[in-house]
Amino acid sequence: MKKINNKKIAIIGLGYVGLPLAVAFGKNREVIGFDINQLRVNDLKNGVDLTLETTSEELNDAVYLSYTSNLADIKKCTIFIITVPTPIDEHKKPDLTFLERSSEAVGSILKKGDIVIYESTVYPGATEEVCVPILQRQSDLFFNRDFYCGYSPERINPGDKEHRLTNIKKVTSGSTPKIATEVDELYQEIIIAGTHKASSIKVAEAAKVIENTQRDVNIALINEFALIFNKLNIETESVLEAAGTKWNFLPFRPGLVGGHCIGVDPYYLTHKALKVGYSPEMILAGRRLNDNMGSYVADQVSKLMTKMRINVVDANILIMGLTFKENCPDIRNTRVIDLVREFESFNCNVDVYDPWVRKDHAIHEYNIKPINKPTKGKYDAIILAVAHDKFKALTAEKIREYGKENHVLYDLKFLLEVNESDGRL
Repeated sequence: MKKINNKKIAIIGLGYVGLPLAVAFGKNREVIGFDINQLRVNDLKNGVDLTLETTSEELNDAVYLSYTSNLADIKKCTIFIITVPTPIDEHKKPDLTFLERSSEAVGSILKKGDIVIYESTVYPGATEEVCVPILQRQSDLFFNRDFYCGYSPERINPGDKEHRLTNIKKVTSGSTPKIATEVDELYQEIIIAGTHKASSIKVAEAAKVIENTQRDVNIALINEFALIFNKLNIETESVLEAAGTKWNFLPFRPGLVGGHCIGVDPYYLTHKALKVGYSPEMILAGRRLNDNMGSYVADQVSKLMTKMRINVVDANILIMGLTFKENCPDIRNTRVIDLVREFESFNCNVDVYDPWVRKDHAIHEYNIKPINKPTKGKYDAIILAVAHDKFKALTAEKIREYGKENHVLYDLKFLLEVNESDGRL
């Protein structure tokens, strides 16, 4: 087997995970980034990353990186790193379609001695139970004799300019002890923070799903606190600030829980648990609670409107923010959409304003066309749904200018002082 340093890498999928990885490796070794989206490939060839995870300078620094949408162009690569999305379907079941199709594509060009590394989030066992059989079938090669696999879960945090690929410790694994070492040494080339070599692929897969499941359950607990404190007429943020003076109190905050990880990964773990005969209780309870927060917030806003004698039916609602988190354009699995749909079900007229979001993306994903700018004096209710810095810079007075003389201002993200809004979690 050739030394790992002489092997050419193909990165399959150039989104939030794949592109930073390709850029990091492409500074020192030959890398081909592959994506089926030709528009995405064209943008990257022109030095443009619409996800904003990499800058033009960073793309230019990756001097050994090239891009393609032609599968034939990556045939000579000997390491294939698959970074495609693994979402859930409408029934909250794992959707492995992208993973299966990318495995079929790589399997069709797989050669003896090649290594296929997966970074996509999956349930424990998926790599060897789902992906490996596809690779074998497509290639007519035998696993762990002719080709090998690894798994190294992504830890990308979209929009975070402090915790980035190279300074976050990387979990690695391989299908044999020798391959595990090779995969680990490969990532050590780019990961400044170091690596952790897991004892097996399944261990690495499980580590990924529990990282975000733990956060999901913790946020669900805080959301439940918020529901209780609301009924007790106690201000949630004040309670959390007081409790936070203890050294070991975890600083979670209530809110909508979406995105490509926290709102998705728990369903991968519970899916596998149910298949082996265990019915998870705490994880699914947390998911149900978090999934219902959009409905709860819409209900709270409607009650405030009624108290202020504002008719909910035909009301003009402004939702500020659509992305799943602050200061990034990522709208995947955003739970702000739950707010939009709830108000629409109340027969409200809903405007969504988010300067981070591309209109064509919002239309494609949710059939929502964000407005360019809110109209002053138009709205019966205004909801601060995402903590973008651009929204933080606005005063309560400035935001209220968008409202009618009598309106509700609801602060979902604690951007304002407690007495500056009409309600918050």
